[in-house]
Amino acid sequence: MGLFRRGSRAGRGRVERDAAAAAVEHLKEFARSRRGVEAYLEPTTQVSGTTMVLVADTGEWTRRRVADPGAGKALARKLGVPLYEAGIVGYPQRMREWTQKNKSGS
Repeated sequence: MGLFRRGSRAGRGRVERDAAAAAVEHLKEFARSRRGVEAYLEPTTQVSGTTMVLVADTGEWTRRRVADPGAGKALARKLGVPLYEAGIVGYPQRMREWTQKNKSGS
């Protein structure tokens, strides 16, 4: 019966890799299609892994999980965007304003 468990673990690894690749592709597309993008690295928590928030000059933003802080730093470098640690500097005001303006139901 251990054979079935091993197979499911292997499948999960592939699914996780596919999800990670999709997240990175989403971040790349966001950075390519918007101006003035900045990256904010969020620390790992017990609820979620390390995440990266990209914020455009309009305040529009997106968040995706990254493998670890090193991967987030490497991605920001590859995208050519400045990287900030959200836990230290916080988020830009334009992000909060965009979120408030675009809340569902408004």
